[in-house]
Amino acid sequence: MIIIADGGSTKTNWCLLNESGRKIYFNTEGYNPYFSTKEYIITSLQTNLPTHLELDNVTEVNYYGAGCSTDNNVAIVQQAMQVVFPKAKINIGHDLLAACRALLGIQPGFTAILGTGTNTCLYDGQKITLNIDSLGYFLGDEGSGAYIGKRILRDYMRGYMPANLLQAFKETYKLSHADIFDNLYNKPLPNRFCASFSKFIYVQTDSPEYTNKVVTESFTDFFNNLVIHYPNYKDYSLNCIGSVGYSFREILSEVANKFEMGVGKIIRSPIDELVHYHLVLSPSNK
Repeated sequence: MIIIADGGSTKTNWCLLNESGRKIYFNTEGYNPYFSTKEYIITSLQTNLPTHLELDNVTEVNYYGAGCSTDNNVAIVQQAMQVVFPKAKINIGHDLLAACRALLGIQPGFTAILGTGTNTCLYDGQKITLNIDSLGYFLGDEGSGAYIGKRILRDYMRGYMPANLLQAFKETYKLSHADIFDNLYNKPLPNRFCASFSKFIYVQTDSPEYTNKVVTESFTDFFNNLVIHYPNYKDYSLNCIGSVGYSFREILSEVANKFEMGVGKIIRSPIDELVHYHLVLSPSNK
């Protein structure tokens, strides 16, 4: 049995290919090794993987994860996976490579992730050739859920939101300023905490002028600080994966057009296309 998984900072999408070729999908939380220890990943997987999954029968795990960009981080995830899937060959890749393979297959182009965090790159059909560091949620991640969420929190705490949204936010989350600071500075996964508030913008329809402005400015920052710094960026189309890019795809497309960049695929999750890549397009199948 073979497993293919795409892991973001918030959620991991899994697909098990059994001996008969049947695809079995399931989800767990996300595991970013910048925030999750090996022990945490092991415990979470052992708790949240489907109970019917015969772990000893898994022969190969192809895991693509957020934060799997350094040798140390790859080792954290690989060691955790090896404990959970003791008889499997473990292959760890970056979630940006998963995005490239899902969006572009074996064709060259520009790829972006706009989910909890942000990432971008140029891809030559086999490997990533240029990546401008997104710098994470603390210094960068423009356009991401965490970036939008920080804006929402600032506007709420400073009283800059329209009155109706301010009241809706207060009633929805019931967070004091002290609660917010505690989540940001004392509790684990502050990036996920920030990103959770991007949903507030998505579901609120009473003040579209404000909500559209927040998202538009976030995507404009994404272009100004990342996209336009790729050589000849206008020669590429914007191909994007992630819940934020997908949920606000109309605004994202409008901003891309303002920067004279065409729009290609915008999808929420790469898992189906990633499975197709491994079954059909991967050089190992040739």
